Amino acid sequence: MTKRWKQRPPGSTWGDWGEDDELGRINLLTPEKVLQGVREVEHGISFSLSLPLDYPGGSELNQRRYPPILRPTEDLEHKQDVFYNIKAREHFSPHLRDVWSDDVVTLWLQYSTQWDALAHQGQEFDADGDGVEEAVYYNGYRADTDIVGPQEDAKGDGSGTLGFARHLGLEHMAEHGVQGRGVLIDLAHHLGNTWQPVNLKTLQEIMAADNIVVEPGDMLLLHTGFDTAVMAWGKNPDPVGIHTTASYLDAFDPALLEWIAESQISALVSDNYAVEGVGVGPEDNTPHSLLPIHNLCLFKLGVPLGELWYLEKLAAWLREHDRSRFLLTAPPLNLPGTQGSPLTPVATV
Repeated sequence: MTKRWKQRPPGSTWGDWGEDDELGRINLLTPEKVLQGVREVEHGISFSLSLPLDYPGGSELNQRRYPPILRPTEDLEHKQDVFYNIKAREHFSPHLRDVWSDDVVTLWLQYSTQWDALAHQGQEFDADGDGVEEAVYYNGYRADTDIVGPQEDAKGDGSGTLGFARHLGLEHMAEHGVQGRGVLIDLAHHLGNTWQPVNLKTLQEIMAADNIVVEPGDMLLLHTGFDTAVMAWGKNPDPVGIHTTASYLDAFDPALLEWIAESQISALVSDNYAVEGVGVGPEDNTPHSLLPIHNLCLFKLGVPLGELWYLEKLAAWLREHDRSRFLLTAPPLNLPGTQGSPLTPVATV
């Protein structure tokens, strides 16, 4: 296919795995990285790393995202919302004793434990080298052409879809499998749940104290303690506390951004809302990104971001056993065209 760009952002990985690549650094999850993860399994104990998908509760965290809504499906006569506790003897045959229920869900894909797709955040960038900025995403995929919407029949199949990532959707990660070695840094153990940025100096001090080494291809998980607070609120989060609890990566520390790039991690995950702080940057009247780590990871490097994962129990077990590494299996839903996806990641130790 014709190359989509003439120049790529400085420090990006565009084209490193081919002009049509849609996986980014997930490509670093090679068979050898899977085997490295498998070698961390010593006890056969598994941890689910997902919040219940109706947490955090309400819409205080993001007013565009709501808890999932469940309702019965239609029945065989197309009556809506009724196929629940259906007694077969009343509807089909007096000789049947089956009882059936079926349901449908309205699900905001980034409400709870999730992956961000590479299609989730792009940038206005002069990829054509003609002095004019275009709305583009990782590896030069284009807004409206490759990431389509909002528009009628965005998917092109008559399904009624209004927005669809024809490229960079999470189905590519799902088909890959997303399995390999995970490494957890327990920020909460060292910093408590105080709302504070974590720069590279602090991160490396914690890694040194806990003898943590991150190698190329590892999936890096950050336990801040935000997950503990979310669970304690019981789907009724404190409207102030949900925005000011636990630590977050300091996206305005250039050294930290450089380390993320040079570390060659394949994925970056946290139990908090956005990995980085939202709306915490200094006033800047020049063109910039509101979320520099999202920009670096999703737009430039092709590093998927995991958010709102449940890491408390895994972090406690790893600390008790003086470990930081484990086998991580974390594919998103194989739902084509999405900007984000819920998942139930599993850590095995």
